[in-house]
Amino acid sequence: MMHKQHTILLLTGLAAVLSACGPANRSVESINQPVVSRADYIFDAATDGTYLAAGEHQRVAGWLASLRLSYGDRIYVDDPAGTAARNQIASEAGRYGILLSDPAPVTAGAIAPGTVRVIVSRMKAHVPGCPNYSRMSGTEFEASTSSNFGCATNSNLAAMVARPEDLVRGQPGAETADPATNYKAIDTLRKANPTGAGGLQEAGKTGGGGN
Repeated sequence: MMHKQHTILLLTGLAAVLSACGPANRSVESINQPVVSRADYIFDAATDGTYLAAGEHQRVAGWLASLRLSYGDRIYVDDPAGTAARNQIASEAGRYGILLSDPAPVTAGAIAPGTVRVIVSRMKAHVPGCPNYSRMSGTEFEASTSSNFGCATNSNLAAMVARPEDLVRGQPGAETADPATNYKAIDTLRKANPTGAGGLQEAGKTGGGGN
């Protein structure tokens, strides 16, 4: 099995400008931002020219199980010969609710004849430099946010996001839209009676005694 790490994207350029030595940050953008990295896990399985060779299906199944596949993982099959092994691997990936993705990413090393390459691509988000206490002491006269500002929010976001790649690319919207559906909320708002149409309610009178 081979493993290759890629750093995808720092979500903001602010961290490149504001170093960890404690410069003033007069914006409401936090210095420490989530960084998304991608790791590719590679497994080469032998074929008999048509299907996976004897015992290889079990090896692939065991390897996938060892990776503890989950939502957000992507599985690719690089099969230059175009064998039916792809369908066998797709069936195994389906046990985890994952469909094969295309096209397969470029990986190091040539694929030997008579083999197929299974690639599991996994992304992870983390926030380097947090907690950041570089600007947490002394009196503040520069209208700067704390150096630790945003660390809790961004770290929680990085830990909880189901698909870290969404922090980079987001999710595409629907290709089509129904104008009638979109108009319902607007039409309801326009037809609603104004909140002040019934006049102001008279405040209730309460009595009290005292000396």
